Amino acid sequence: MKYKKHVFVCTNDKDAPKKCCGSEKGMEIVNAFKESLTEKGLQKEIRAQKAGCLDTCAFGPSVVVYPEGIFYGKITPEDVEEIINEHLLNDRPVERLKLDF
Repeated sequence: MKYKKHVFVCTNDKDAPKKCCGSEKGMEIVNAFKESLTEKGLQKEIRAQKAGCLDTCAFGPSVVVYPEGIFYGKITPEDVEEIINEHLLNDRPVERLKLDF
């Protein structure tokens, strides 16, 4: 596998009345992940990128981390460091943000 972890951040926009991750700071979250991973020298082993709809609109903005397939919801740019430090670096999912299906 090329990356140890792969983070997909929904940046999709839909017509009203649905809430959309894109308009709820989706790209700001993508950029926060990318900037932090680059600052930490992790961009070659952990990839963060924008994604289309993750079908979790009611919980947006949402993120999914692979290979575990763990979904996070109601993410803010301020949550990015916690996800990186806990989940991506230490394999401890952030329970308060985790979506259980």
